[in-house]
Amino acid sequence: MMTVTAVSFLPALRAEFGDAVQENVLLAPYTSSRIGGPADVMVTARSAEELVRAVTFLRGNEIPFLMLGGGSNVLVSDKGVREVALLNKAKAIRFESGDQPSVWAESGATFSQLAHRAASKGLSGLEWAATVPGTVGGAVYGNAGAFGGDVAHDLLHAEVLTDSGLESWPVDRFGYGYRTSVLKRGELRGIVISAQFALKNADRGGVSATIEQFSARRKATQPPGASMGSMFKNPEGDFAGRLIEAAGLKGTRIGNAEISTVHGNFFINHGETRASDIRALIELAQKTVLEKSGVKLELEVELIGEW
Repeated sequence: MMTVTAVSFLPALRAEFGDAVQENVLLAPYTSSRIGGPADVMVTARSAEELVRAVTFLRGNEIPFLMLGGGSNVLVSDKGVREVALLNKAKAIRFESGDQPSVWAESGATFSQLAHRAASKGLSGLEWAATVPGTVGGAVYGNAGAFGGDVAHDLLHAEVLTDSGLESWPVDRFGYGYRTSVLKRGELRGIVISAQFALKNADRGGVSATIEQFSARRKATQPPGASMGSMFKNPEGDFAGRLIEAAGLKGTRIGNAEISTVHGNFFINHGETRASDIRALIELAQKTVLEKSGVKLELEVELIGEW
C-alpha cells in the first residue's frame, strides 16, 4: 500500500524521470541476500549525470530517498522502505595509462569487475577487490577491504555530491577507519558519484594469478549462497566469526535463516527467508557473544527500511 507521502510525490517524479520511475518494487532481487520487502517508488539512474540529476531533484524537493547499489552489506526489512529507492546503475569505467596508471569508475560499477578488468590490462593494485561484492560507491562509502588491501590505500579522489554541489574529495577527506568513513558515520552528507583509483603497471599473468589465489582462499573460507557478506565488524585484535563459533552458534537456524556452518560471520538465506529471522539471529549472536566473551559485536551490515 502506497503511503500518502509517496503518492503525493509520484506525479512530480514521473514528470521529471518518466519511465525511470517504478511503483511497488520488491527489493529482494536487488540485494545480495535476496531478502527484503517493497519500495513504494524506485527511480533508476543509468549514468553519473542521471545520478546527479536525481539526487539534486530529490533533495531540492525534500523527497526522502535511499541509495541502492549492489545491495550487499544491507538488510532490507520485510515491510520495505517508504522512501524513494534510488537504484544506481551508473557503470562507466575508464582506464588511464602511462607511468602512473589509474582507473576512473562511476559509482554504480561493480567493484570486483573493476579489479578483473584492471588485471586483464596488466594493471596491479586492486587484486584484493576482485572478491569484494557490491559497487564502487558502496566500497568508497564504507572503506571496503580484503586480503590486506582497502579503499583508503588505493583511492586517489572521488566526486561527491554534497549539499553545496559536486565536489572532488581527496582520499584524506573521507576520514577513513576500519570499514567506515565520514559519510557512513553520518558526519557529512554526500553521495559518491565516481571515484579514481591508483594502479601500477605489472605483469598480466602475475596479477591474474594473485586474483586466482585470493578467489580460491575466499571460496575455501566463505560459504556459497545468498548472504549480505560479513555481518559484524571484526573487534580489534579478534574475529567476529571466531567469537560466534566459540559461542556455539554456527549452524543455528531461525526459519530459513542460518548462521553458516562454514564461517560464523555469514548469515545465509536458504530460500524465502524473512528479514525478521535474520534480525533475530543478529540479536541472538550479539547477546550470546556478549555473555560468553564480553564482546559487543558491532554490525557491519546496515539495517534499512521499516522495522
